[in-house]
Amino acid sequence: MSTVNAFIDILHQTHKAEWEATPNVQDSIVWLDNLFEFLFPNNRLHKKETYIGILKKNQIDLENILLSYLDPEKVDLEATVASFYESLETLYNHLRLDATKINEFDPAATSVHEVIVSYPGFYAIAVYRIAHRLTELNIPVLPRILSENAHRKTGTDIHPAAQIGVPFMIDHSTGIVIGATAIIGNNVSIYQGVTLGALQVAKELAETKRHPTVEDNVIIYARTTILGGKTVIGKNSVIGGSVFLTKSVAPHSQVFNTHQLRIEVKQPVLD
Repeated sequence: MSTVNAFIDILHQTHKAEWEATPNVQDSIVWLDNLFEFLFPNNRLHKKETYIGILKKNQIDLENILLSYLDPEKVDLEATVASFYESLETLYNHLRLDATKINEFDPAATSVHEVIVSYPGFYAIAVYRIAHRLTELNIPVLPRILSENAHRKTGTDIHPAAQIGVPFMIDHSTGIVIGATAIIGNNVSIYQGVTLGALQVAKELAETKRHPTVEDNVIIYARTTILGGKTVIGKNSVIGGSVFLTKSVAPHSQVFNTHQLRIEVKQPVLD
């Protein structure tokens, strides 16, 4: 029994240290959900005072989350939180542009509102933009909790450190991976199953650009994989479905998988 007690003591001390360095996951997700509801309300909010009250509570919740695991003597939490909420108007305007692009290019979409309330690709982009702003403010851990929550909900895995321009369109969402050092320009569209990944995975490459750069006005169709930090997809290019790329593509290129599907129809044998 003494051995078991000793092991329990080890677990307790280890987990205690980890808890003190990590925000509460459930509180973080509730904060995210409330912020998304403030930006794009599903219920009917008519009074300005209601919006102000929701925003103030959301700001206090973020302050409490950060206080739970960051040292206020090392991080100016008040200034950090203020900077984040000063960014909300820009975040909102960028997300409206994202939703508008999705609505304009998806023939199945009937309105921008439909995109906002029901499209997993838009939700993934929204959480990315929120998490990315927190990353820019040097807030640790919390951005990854938010991005992994979006990953579970949508099947889209966007690292919050990636740099993505405006507008940005994700169609169908499932199976998309965008790595931490990826750079994506403005007016880019990607479809399901696309990976912007690294050629190799090694801890010593943590500070190296490992993921591709995609320039403005590029379309990348389904199940395409693009790898490498030196790989650049030039502006105004179209990358077809099921393409595997590890080298750069010049601007205005069209890249397609040349594998040809062969279909033979045999005539029935008549008796």
